[in-house]
Amino acid sequence: MESGLPIVEYFHSIQGEGAHVGTSAFFIRLASCKVGCPWCDTKESWSPTSYPLETVEKLSLQVLKAASQGAAFVVLTGGEPLHHNLNPLCNAIRKITSIQNSQVMPIHIETSGVDKITGQPNWITLSPKRHAPPRTEVLGRCHELKVVVHEKDDLIFAEEMAKQAIHLKENLFRSAIKSTKPLEKPLLFVQPGWGHTKAQDLALEYVKRNPQWRLSMQTHKWLGVL
Repeated sequence: MESGLPIVEYFHSIQGEGAHVGTSAFFIRLASCKVGCPWCDTKESWSPTSYPLETVEKLSLQVLKAASQGAAFVVLTGGEPLHHNLNPLCNAIRKITSIQNSQVMPIHIETSGVDKITGQPNWITLSPKRHAPPRTEVLGRCHELKVVVHEKDDLIFAEEMAKQAIHLKENLFRSAIKSTKPLEKPLLFVQPGWGHTKAQDLALEYVKRNPQWRLSMQTHKWLGVL
């Protein structure tokens, strides 16, 4: 068990992209990422040793404070948050928010899917990468599939990821005994790389022709907020 987690930053803002865009949220950005996307806008978070270790107790208190100020959920992001065992942190968040607020704070994770899932998140946003494909487990459990687009090959990759994710969810649904819940397919998003006009045009035209997909834009960057 980790004695602490390397934390780049934490802050209360809005979710700027994907399914929960525009919603008040508290973000915890964990350090360390081995995926190494060339277009990454948080490359400062890649190093696992450049940031202080924070205890789960301190982090959970920050989550509690944000909840009292209106945050609807906490987002664990990175870096790659699943490089770490998130069980202690998520357990601490659930414990303190349930005691103080009588309502457990929902936990969202933003991941590339290269590691196994820990922390039992309430919402998994999977952003898979062509050069580092996700684990089957994460594909089958994601609630939201969000693929960053720069070129046409990214759209082909997005379609393949969606096909696999839906197939896995259907298999899990069929294997469930006496399931009373309907099959929940992942929400599908393409997101153009920031500042790439051609990628934006490509993603926009794709969504217009494929209504099962939605367009995700990084609205927080337009607004100039974290």
